[in-house]
Order: sequence, then structure tokens, then C-alpha cells
Amino acid sequence: MRTVPGPTDHVVVVGAGLSGLACALHLLGAGRRVTVVERDSGPGGRAGRVRLGGYEVDTGPTVLTMPHLADEAFAAVGDSLSRHVELMALHPAYRACFADGTSLDVHTDSEAMEAEVRRFAGPAEAAGYRGLREWLEQLYRAQMRRFIDTNFDSPFRLLHPDLARLAALGGFGRLDRRIGRFLSDERLRRVFSFQALYAGVAPARALAAYAVIAYMDTVAGVWFPKGGMHALPRGMADAAAGAGAAFRWSAEATALDRSAGRVRAVRLASGERIPCDAVVLTCELPTAHRLLGRAPRRPVRLRHSPSAVILHAGTDRTWPGLAHHTLSFGTAWERTFDELTVKGQVMSDPSLLITRPTAHDPDMAPSGRHLHYVLAPCPNTDVGPSAAAWRDLGPRYRDSLVAELERRGLEGFAGSVQEEMLVTPLDWTAQGHAAGSPFSVSHTFAQTGPFRPRNLVRGLENVVLAGCGTTPGVGVPTVLISGKLAAARVTGGLRNRGAARARPAPGSTRAVASASEGVHDPS
Repeated sequence: MRTVPGPTDHVVVVGAGLSGLACALHLLGAGRRVTVVERDSGPGGRAGRVRLGGYEVDTGPTVLTMPHLADEAFAAVGDSLSRHVELMALHPAYRACFADGTSLDVHTDSEAMEAEVRRFAGPAEAAGYRGLREWLEQLYRAQMRRFIDTNFDSPFRLLHPDLARLAALGGFGRLDRRIGRFLSDERLRRVFSFQALYAGVAPARALAAYAVIAYMDTVAGVWFPKGGMHALPRGMADAAAGAGAAFRWSAEATALDRSAGRVRAVRLASGERIPCDAVVLTCELPTAHRLLGRAPRRPVRLRHSPSAVILHAGTDRTWPGLAHHTLSFGTAWERTFDELTVKGQVMSDPSLLITRPTAHDPDMAPSGRHLHYVLAPCPNTDVGPSAAAWRDLGPRYRDSLVAELERRGLEGFAGSVQEEMLVTPLDWTAQGHAAGSPFSVSHTFAQTGPFRPRNLVRGLENVVLAGCGTTPGVGVPTVLISGKLAAARVTGGLRNRGAARARPAPGSTRAVASASEGVHDPS
């Protein structure tokens, strides 16, 4: 593995999102002095927080899987996730509601889920689920260490027996067809393939290897941090500060001073100059490229994932049919993905994610009130309406979403809203997200593994990238891994890795997950 040559005693990390905080903790654990520069007034990045009246609104991801990866970052400095964040396992992980009026609770416990599938679709599908679960576990074991939790210096790193193992498991076939080998019920197939949208690819075109995301959701478990998802970056920042990291809040990096192929200092908008031995850029790729003075040349332009419209609604009531996370599927499926990724149209029959964080933490809303987060995938601005077009389109689409929610059983939703915030590609663009998408570069084959934008920067030997735009990719687990991989580029390896694997802290998330759910700990 290639690493940063020369001195690396003081590292400046630009960005205090999940990847930057994970990187900082791993760097601190390896004995480096770390300064974190963040343009916002506090930690989180995408996983931010907005106070909306008396409601505490998470502005980014709402689904937490694989929390042992966060625990691994805390362990790098002798700390633990459980000291900073109270996690609750969600049962069910999701509730899936279908256009025909049926619903399915998605359990991560194998026996509970098998019983639920049997109730929902009969014994043949229950047997298919058993086979699917076993395949998902094998797929995860084949991929995690070799293809996800690893730094690639060359595509030749793929030439390993694990590649043949992944091929034998059908990982290079199409996702929907592979799921179809186990399940014939079209509704069930959606539950185990919709995750491809996280990777920015329709299930019909996604590699079967991306079913590893379904493993994270439906096998390893879904968790909720008390206080909302923002509690995770806040806890990570507290642990990093306790381990000696210096934080510069409301400090935007505007330039990199360089000479002889190295960055010598990071300059802030305030005029402050922070000398350093190495830099980790965790900001959006366009921002990183602007700081670097150029974008790397690629034979084909980067493709970005679909975007999303999010309606944050504080309401005076809730609906008993909603779980913490509810997947509300429309009748359309393949047409939906065609609209999102090819035609550049909003979904004519949308599939929605509805999250109700007050189901497990009522303190996120005023007494007797509730908080709902409605996510509707939409085209990014490369293929769909421009960012500016959403200025007029956004309010109209908001009204159509509310009407659709009422048609799907959330009667009175429009009249229940006390506070709201609508987020569209216009807002994502203003935050610096390329193509108006918070999901960054999509996971096509040509943008995955060693073909994804690399975390080393050609021409500057002491600059490393982290975040969802680089390796390994999009999502909370992979972004946490990204920070660890960036730290390894600086330090040459993580010396506490073996110790963390050998002795998880008693009662820690990693210990509980490994013991009770059989999660294969990638640490």
C-alpha cells in the first residue's frame, strides 16, 4: 500500500463530517497531532442538525447500520461508542408497505424474519429467504476485507482468490436477477434490492455485489442513536477533542500552500495559515478539486447518483401504521428507476422512505408532537431539472408528496404540519454537492473499487482524500471506512487494529453485535 512519504507529524483534516472525524480518531490513535478545519459551526457535515421551532431535525442520513465501524474509530483512541452515544436496535428495522395494501415487517433476526415472510408470502418464499440470507452473509464475507475495507493502488489488487470467490457467488451478475433466484414474490424482491438506489444504480443494472448493502440493512441490523443521527458525529468530535485534536469551527479552507510537490499549509478564509505535514480533504469532490487547483483526468466524465427531495415535518399527530422507518412502495418499479436515471423526471408513482425518529426519542419534538422525515428520490441536475428550476418546482412537488402521503393512509397529514423544511436539489447544490445530489458519485462498475476516484492525489505526495466521493463509497458504514483508509495512507497502517479485534470493550456495540447477531467483524 502506498503511503504519504516524509514527515506526517501534524495532519490537517478539512471537514468534520463522519469521514473526517473517523480519520481524525484513527490518526490520533497512531500518535499524530491533528487539526480539524470545519466551515460549519459544529461537527456533522451531511449528518448535521437544524433546530426547527422546537424540533431537532437530522439533515442527513437517518439509517445507521454496522455501528461497530464507528466503535472501531473510538477504540483507536482508547474510547468507545457506548460512552458517547446510546444506541437502540430497531425492531423491525423497516416496515415495507405496498400499493396493494399489504405490509411486511423487516426483521434482522433470522427466525423472526422467516416467520414474517411465511405469513406474508407462504412457505416457499420463507425457504427462499433462508437461502438469500445465507448468500448475503457469504457475499459480505467475500467482499468486506478485500474489496471494501481496503486501499487500492492498482486494479491488479483485484487479482486475488477472493475475486474468484465473489464471481462464484454471482457477484458480477445483475442484482435483481440474483435476488430473483431466491424470491419469486415481486414485493419481497423489492425489499432486498431497493438498496441499489443508495449506490445510484437501478437494481436491473446494479451488480449483484451491491446486495452487500441489503446485508447491512436486513442481516447486520439497523440502529438509532438517542438524540438522532447527529449524536454520532457529536460524540466522535468529543472523543477526538478529548484525545487532543484541535478544532477550528466556522473556518473555511480556501487555499493550500504548496512547494516541491507537498502542501505546506492550509489557508483559511479568515487569513489564518495552518502549517502541516499532511492534509486530508474530506470535503465534496468539486471543493477538493478547487483547493487542489485541478480535477484528475478520467476517460469518461463522472456519473452521479440520483438526488432526493426531503420534507421534514413537525406534526401534531402521527399514524399507527408507521414504524421508525417505513418504506412506502408505489405500484411502479422499473419505470421509476428509468424516470430517475434516464428520463430525468420526478417519479410519477413514487417509492418513499418515511422516518419517524420520535418513535424512539420523543425529546426530538415538543411534548405531544411528532417528527417525520419523508425522502423521495429525484433526478440529479445532470439528467433532470436544473437546480434553479427547483425554486418553482419544489413547492409544487411538496404539495404532490403530501397528497400522495394522504392517499397512502396518512389522512390529515397536510393539516397536522406545525413546522416544516423542504430540501431539494437547489439546496444540495448550494451546499456544494455535485449534480445537486447528496449521494455523490454513483457506483457503476467504472466508479467502484480501484476505478472510483482514488484517495491519493497525483502530483501532491502528502494529500489524501476521504468521504463518499472516493473509496469505498456512499453510505454511513463506507464513509467511516473511508476515514480509516485515509488515515492508513498517512500512518502506513493502524496499529490498534489487532487489539481492537481481540478485545472489544464489554457491552460495546461491537461485542453485542458479534455475540448476538453473528456479524462478521471487519476490524
